[in-house]
Amino acid sequence: MGVYETAIQRRSIRHYQDRPLPKELLKKCVDAARLAPSGANLQPLEFVIIDQPDVVSRIFPTIKWAMYIRPAHDPPPGKEPPAYILILKRKDINPVWALCDVGSAMENIILVALDEGVGSCALLSVDFDTVSSVLKVPDEYETSLLIALGYPDESPVEEPFDGSVKYWKDEQGVLHVPKKKLETVLHWNAF
Repeated sequence: MGVYETAIQRRSIRHYQDRPLPKELLKKCVDAARLAPSGANLQPLEFVIIDQPDVVSRIFPTIKWAMYIRPAHDPPPGKEPPAYILILKRKDINPVWALCDVGSAMENIILVALDEGVGSCALLSVDFDTVSSVLKVPDEYETSLLIALGYPDESPVEEPFDGSVKYWKDEQGVLHVPKKKLETVLHWNAF
């Protein structure tokens, strides 16, 4: 699959198969993240892989899943993610563009994982204070983003945007995600 095909296939996955992820795949995701663009090449990001089941189980309750339809699409028992990658940013390297660094690293992780058949969900509705405590994150780091990873146990579908960005589940439990059409967001040479 090419990069374009991988990118347009990507959906947030919140239900996972009960299968561990290979450590080498998780390491590959972080390697792609560390090589993502970094403003002024300051490289303020570091990463924590979380795949030990007892630690994973302590991270799971810190997350608010699928806010528009919560708790209807929270991962049920046995469908929780088997791994996470936490993106940390050093507080002493805080350029205005560090948020772009986080986004670039996140997308590299997501695309590398998907290319290997692994689904993901980027998470910001997280109790990062508890996560930092559980993972013993030093004070000089800011928790920026948590990414859930696992083999998908659902297949969300793209839905035409009808004025609402809220995703929804149908009678079969399939998640529908509204997306705007290309021609409504694309401008050539001027707005």
